Amino acid sequence: MSKISYKIYPTLLDSYQNYIDSDKIYQKYYAFSDNPPCDEDEFREKQFQSLIDRINRVPFDSEAADRGTCFGEIIDCMIENRKSSIMEISKAYHDDGKLYGIKAVYNNRTFTFHIDLCREFANYYKGALTQQRVEAILPTAYGSVLVYGLIDELMPTSVHDIKTTGSYTVGKFKDHHQHLVYPYALMQNGSDVRTFEYNIVEFNKGGYVVDTYTETYVFNPERDIPILTNHCEEFIRFLEENRELITDTKIISNNE
Repeated sequence: MSKISYKIYPTLLDSYQNYIDSDKIYQKYYAFSDNPPCDEDEFREKQFQSLIDRINRVPFDSEAADRGTCFGEIIDCMIENRKSSIMEISKAYHDDGKLYGIKAVYNNRTFTFHIDLCREFANYYKGALTQQRVEAILPTAYGSVLVYGLIDELMPTSVHDIKTTGSYTVGKFKDHHQHLVYPYALMQNGSDVRTFEYNIVEFNKGGYVVDTYTETYVFNPERDIPILTNHCEEFIRFLEENRELITDTKIISNNE
């Protein structure tokens, strides 16, 4: 087996995408604001620092991220008919004794999800393999790259990633990289599963469900492997240009 030069997972590629798209993102969210929280240069610098922190695995605290973790764990527990080992999960009842939701306590936060939503997702993934680690070698101009990650739900003919968000617009995840990395890794390991779904729940600020959505992508090796390879190579150039800022060297395997 050829020597692995870099180890990259999809969230890193997403963070890099956010950085190179920072001007576009700023224009979308803040350009027409009378009182933006920062100017365009400051926003780009924040995106840069966020990417460096992600590369260095700097811990961060996020209620939105915890909500997503809790919802995903509840669904996995329902699919596998098991208790959770990472959080406290219990049923939530109305005063009249009627079951209305599933409650999760995690990182000193409590989230309750409506029972119909939980059942809808768990039934949709019936029989799925949960939290499946996949990895594969991707040849690049910078050597062999190990791309890897955790698939939320793996079905016989489709890959699924559960997303929770506070604001949804159509195509929100089209520039993400799970729908490139996971089918590629499966294919390299002998499983030709090309259909990928982001299954999305939009919550309002009160934690109530606004709606659910699905984004479907079909992996096309001839089109998508060059896209994935190019993005990894651009990211690696960024890594090398900023190597003095990288403290977590797990991402770079040729660091003898």
